Amino acid sequence: MRKFLVVLDDSRECLNAMRFAALRAAHTGGGVTILSVIPPEEFQHWIGVADLMRAEARERIEAHFEVFAKWMRDKQGVNPNLIIREGDPVAEILAVVREETEIGVLVLGAGTDKSGPGPLVSQMTKNSGNLPIPITIVPGDMSKEHLERIT
Repeated sequence: MRKFLVVLDDSRECLNAMRFAALRAAHTGGGVTILSVIPPEEFQHWIGVADLMRAEARERIEAHFEVFAKWMRDKQGVNPNLIIREGDPVAEILAVVREETEIGVLVLGAGTDKSGPGPLVSQMTKNSGNLPIPITIVPGDMSKEHLERIT
């Protein structure tokens, strides 16, 4: 089964990327893999504090994932899986794409402010020539209705 890889982060545009991936998977008989990357700079503290922060970050990610997963299962009939990594987001995305052979498309949400589409979209498009899969960039301000029409 071909899967859509979507990145779960704290950005507003993440929601549209999630919707797009779920809708496309539902319409094509595919699946969704959700990746969340915890940046290493979050753990530059004492070891005990870093371990506690790491556990809290994982709990927060799992709680966000469950909200999206419930919607995908209930509304789209898609049962997503979650991968949590620690490290540089771009490096971890590239690693997951290479490791998970069922992933066929990377789906990213583009920011809507004047500073550009966001650091992840900017960095991933620079690496797009080396990716073994295409990238779909979903505009962050696209309406839910428009997403439903185009998927």
